[in-house]
Amino acid sequence: MTRSELTGGLPVTRGRWWYDVPVDARAGMRVPARVYADASLWEQISRDRSMDQLLNVATLPGVAERVYAMPDVHEGYGFPVGGVAAMDARSGVISPGGVGYDINCGVRLLATDLPLARAGDRIADVVHDLSRSIPSGAGRGGRLSLSPRELDRVLNEGCRFLVERGEATADDLEVTEAHGSLPRADAGAVSQRAKTRGRDQLGTIGSGNHFVEVQVVDDVSDVAAAAVYGLQRDQLVVLIHTGSRGLGHQVCTDYVRLMDQVMPKYGITLPDRELACAPLRSAEGQRYFGAMCAAANFAFANRQVITHRVREVFRRAFRDRGGVRVVYDVAHNMAKLERHGGRELCVHRKGATRAFGPGNPETPPRYRAAGQPVFIPGSMGTASWVLAGTDENLDLSFGSTCHGAGRAMSRHAAKKRQAGSEVRRDLEERGIVVRCGSVADLAEEAPYAYKDVERVVAVVHAAGLARKVARLRPIGVVKG
Repeated sequence: MTRSELTGGLPVTRGRWWYDVPVDARAGMRVPARVYADASLWEQISRDRSMDQLLNVATLPGVAERVYAMPDVHEGYGFPVGGVAAMDARSGVISPGGVGYDINCGVRLLATDLPLARAGDRIADVVHDLSRSIPSGAGRGGRLSLSPRELDRVLNEGCRFLVERGEATADDLEVTEAHGSLPRADAGAVSQRAKTRGRDQLGTIGSGNHFVEVQVVDDVSDVAAAAVYGLQRDQLVVLIHTGSRGLGHQVCTDYVRLMDQVMPKYGITLPDRELACAPLRSAEGQRYFGAMCAAANFAFANRQVITHRVREVFRRAFRDRGGVRVVYDVAHNMAKLERHGGRELCVHRKGATRAFGPGNPETPPRYRAAGQPVFIPGSMGTASWVLAGTDENLDLSFGSTCHGAGRAMSRHAAKKRQAGSEVRRDLEERGIVVRCGSVADLAEEAPYAYKDVERVVAVVHAAGLARKVARLRPIGVVKG
């Protein structure tokens, strides 16, 4: 059932799990827009500039079919966070704002061999060791400082370089999106300033909403899919969320500035300069694409080095019982060349992840019976979810879904509501061990600052973007 209404001055056609805005809703739109949400999430989404930004994205040259917003969407830089837009690879543009400043920020799930009952009395020690072994915090570097040649190899090769160093295995790469190495990467397109910022940041978390969380499989919704992923109730797992750190931020900064300068040359005018872009096939577009892929490779390698550190911690704590396996690693700030409907498209996913089904050739062979694993983290004090991608989602959102619960409150507003020390106390009273370099900044990431992850996941599942597999409950958090 659908019905038309006027919401926020926009003509909207409402379905059960989505809201459509027609192509003529605003001057300059080239395609319509769809937001996946229920009534409560739609009301939250309408409070900020998410819809304005989404409709601005619909004006970009070469944009294909429809632009999408996921249930966790919120206002971002140019593009909304939680936005998906595909550009024709021949006639369309590429936009750094459609990828974001933290290029290939992503989520990796690790499964241990341990049930919670066998590890419960060691959790505080494990979380403390993780916090000592994995540097976190704004600007913080790590113990791994790369030579210029080594850094260029990370940028060009991603996780393949780490196999040589003994910090990655072939099995790890098989269950990492793009095997942790994008072939179009060009270290030469990355500025020296970006390289300097990233030189000592491999294997570090960073700040903001980035984390390493120790969790337990709290509930299983799809036993068969969970078995394919090697997950079972009461199993100890680790979720990693971080990206390309200062290197990726600088790449975005460099190319937003460049594209803002060259748009007049290509006759591009935009409703918002934060959408700065260039034709994908132009020299500037190709150079950004190469630099973005290089930064993405850095992020894959960053999560891989963190994985290596997690394995060391679990071996110290549990000896031969402390095995740690990568379930999957998926990016949520990326532009990827993909074929949809017989066309090659450059799919921008900003705060959105791939959610490919069993039939997609990019789903790892070991997961073809279930579909690609999808991870939707909640906040520090709420659940995270494992889901499975679906084949039908290719027609729903270019095979995409959301990347988290999504902010419901600005960082500034969250810090005004409660002190970080109080947030920490509340979490620890709920049995969650917390290690954070800046207790004051904990308030920015408090559970109340985010949308209800259960509601977000319910929309994702009901709309067919991905299906529920398992619920994860946090028991230990390491944050910057």
